[in-house]
Amino acid sequence: MRNAFLKLPFQFSEEKLLCDLEVCKKYNFTSHFNKNDYSGEWTSIALHSQNGEIDNIFALPQQDQKFKDTQLLKKCTYFKEIIDSFKCEKESIRLLNLKPGSIIKEHTDYNLGYEDGVFRIHIPITTNERVHFFIDSDEVKMLPGTCWYGNFNLSHSVCNEGNTDRIHLVMDCLRNDWSDALFLECGYNFEIESAKPDYSDETKLQMIEHLKLMETETAKEMIAQLQKEL
Repeated sequence: MRNAFLKLPFQFSEEKLLCDLEVCKKYNFTSHFNKNDYSGEWTSIALHSQNGEIDNIFALPQQDQKFKDTQLLKKCTYFKEIIDSFKCEKESIRLLNLKPGSIIKEHTDYNLGYEDGVFRIHIPITTNERVHFFIDSDEVKMLPGTCWYGNFNLSHSVCNEGNTDRIHLVMDCLRNDWSDALFLECGYNFEIESAKPDYSDETKLQMIEHLKLMETETAKEMIAQLQKEL
């Protein structure tokens, strides 16, 4: 077992999720910045960002900047209720929309597993039977209103072969005692988490190109570390 993903013990209201989504649809979603990682349309809007703006969809923190709620989140009472129910600090919180016929190509992220102290949560709002989400070669069927952790240090990809949007509420959270207890309840294997993934040089080079697009101090530090490992 590689702790690739976990279904968390929450079931959120589809109706309430859709109501807040309608509020968000009144605003412009921003195309994802890494054009190399997808084909088609993959867009996002921020609910919690470093400057509080809805078009700041970067996930990595910048030095001396704290994440804060956007004005949009203040209009989305159910999203806010869900976010507050996670008793830990949060960084980037966004809606991510993969349009019909679009693909997020297989890739790996850097320092985005629970063992790194940061964990990414996916809560599907709209999806369809022809959405295929793979993490570490396993397909994960995420239904609306369910809640999932994925270890995105591992290879992952998504394709939307259906006719409707695939929209997830995605939260980057900071690990603490509360989340440790939650993950233990869900079957997370703490004994093996210290085993860091062994990235190939090709994967590290791909990560470097991805991080360059962010142009943040944190990204530059990650690039320097990866370059040392090559």
